[in-house]
Amino acid sequence: QVQLVESGGGLVEAGGSLRLSCAASGSLFRLNSMGWYRQAPGKQRELVATITRDGKTNYADSVTGRFTISRDNAKNTVYLQMNSLKPEDTAVYYCNAEGLDTLLRAREYWGQGTQVTVSS
Repeated sequence: QVQLVESGGGLVEAGGSLRLSCAASGSLFRLNSMGWYRQAPGKQRELVATITRDGKTNYADSVTGRFTISRDNAKNTVYLQMNSLKPEDTAVYYCNAEGLDTLLRAREYWGQGTQVTVSS
């Protein structure tokens, strides 16, 4: 079994910052792509940012220039630094990871989600 455990969500005023963390543990061989998605009430889950094992990043247009994704491969951890937060960033943020388990099977994993609320 593999678990993704997120932390760092909370309530912040518009213009503030938060840093999300997601640590993977369990029967992992290797994690390849890791990323963050979010889902606001009444909306579909959407991609926020992804990062490959060698550090290549991809961002949604709505967060480019404000959010920064990074990872620590040794710790199987991905981070999301969120600056200049806006009320429209309010959502449940989910960690995602794709990789190989100890039997070298391709797997996709999701965290339980962490709430981010930005007040105006």
